Amino acid sequence: MTDGVRVDVAIVGNGVVGLSIALELARRGSGVRVAVVGPPDRAGAASVAAGAMLNCFGEVTARTSAHEAGLARLRLCREALDAWPGWLEDLAEEAAEPGLPGYFRPGTFVVLNTRSGRLDEDNFHATRAALAGAGEPYEEVEPRDIAGLDPVPGGRPLRAMFLRREGAIDARRVLAALGRAAGRYGVLDVPAEAESLRVTEDRVTGVRLAGGGVVSAGAVVVAAGAFSGRFLGVLPPGAVPPLLSGVGISVETRRVRPPGFEHVVRTPNRSGSCGLHVVPLGDGLEYIGATNIVSRSPVHEPDLGMTQFLLQCAREQLDHRLFHSLAGRWMVGNRPVALDGFPLFGGTSLGGLSLAAGTYRDGFHCSPVLAGRVAGQVLSASAVVEGLELFRPERAPIETMSVEESVAEFAYHGVCGAFEGGLELPSWIDPQALEPVYRQAAEGLYGRMEAPVALPPEMVMHLSLNAASQDDVESVAGYLKAAAAYHAGR
Repeated sequence: MTDGVRVDVAIVGNGVVGLSIALELARRGSGVRVAVVGPPDRAGAASVAAGAMLNCFGEVTARTSAHEAGLARLRLCREALDAWPGWLEDLAEEAAEPGLPGYFRPGTFVVLNTRSGRLDEDNFHATRAALAGAGEPYEEVEPRDIAGLDPVPGGRPLRAMFLRREGAIDARRVLAALGRAAGRYGVLDVPAEAESLRVTEDRVTGVRLAGGGVVSAGAVVVAAGAFSGRFLGVLPPGAVPPLLSGVGISVETRRVRPPGFEHVVRTPNRSGSCGLHVVPLGDGLEYIGATNIVSRSPVHEPDLGMTQFLLQCAREQLDHRLFHSLAGRWMVGNRPVALDGFPLFGGTSLGGLSLAAGTYRDGFHCSPVLAGRVAGQVLSASAVVEGLELFRPERAPIETMSVEESVAEFAYHGVCGAFEGGLELPSWIDPQALEPVYRQAAEGLYGRMEAPVALPPEMVMHLSLNAASQDDVESVAGYLKAAAAYHAGR
């Protein structure tokens, strides 16, 4: 049990975001006592299962520039891309690990093939346009010149580009370094699961631990990734978009048939998901990932269907020689995603409570900048995180399109995803003939909502076609009704 522990700030969550915020608070706040609460094994956390791609422009889609929220997120990612070299240098010094900066594997190839629908092409061109618009260096390359890339004939890429400033970093090593650096600054490690928040009148006063014990604190930052949703019940109904889990399955393999990959190789983001990707880890080890299935709660075990799909895509689209590779360990990570797809950063109407959640696929990448911004917000007792006001936690859902556009977008994603899954149609059937199937599912979902708002395709997929229960749909519909009432006139 942990009794009698008193700190100025308690961080709920010991992933990369929580630890980075704790470290930055300790750096900035002379005499500020900080504790990080989280189980040592981090079971199901995104941080320990991540390929940790530092992808900024590699994550751009055709809808990134369609709304200010998408552009704001891209600006945050670009700032983080600039910050990582200096952040690693400082972290290496503070963790007494001089070799840490060398653990960044620079360079990402983005490849465009024909295994999915035209959404891939849309996102590939959007990435190029964003790179050119930002003056970010990149170069078009011949796909056949990419080391390790040798897909089956039907999966050969048509085009490719090299983003030299992007790449990947060793997630496990960075987490360990963050823990050591925070410890040297006096940050208290509380190796326990947070059960709930302790609230006195209209202010948060600490964290209750599973199994007993309390960490008393003047301020609490919830940064527990996909597990953050359990702590939002202390806020008024409808105040904050619900947090769900974007479940990603990945596998670490050992190369048997050389040559292996020398850089990150990925496709553009795909229908309701991230892009297929491989990350070289060194010594013949490679990390393969791609999946993103929205779930109401975190998942801890890989399912056979998505496992088979991941392996098939990797062999057919990346390197047919992966057939011979040895599977070392399977990983399941739960990415924190808000219902509207955008993060939750900043203070709340409950005194002393801040959120740093809903980072989705950007948490690891954005952690250096996010840590500084959230630390500044907490230390100043401000309600908003500087430069990220649009993502304040207590907000109406951000809508980047109309409901009608959401239905059409979901239908487009659905058809493209069907082809990625291996759909083959007779030559006399136009692929667009499938769209009414997806339209009907989306329209049926929105028809069950009294106060519908436009949702991202992956949310529509979860609520209309996947294994979501009726309770899931009713829960979202109830939230949207409460949100309409809570935010009316605010």
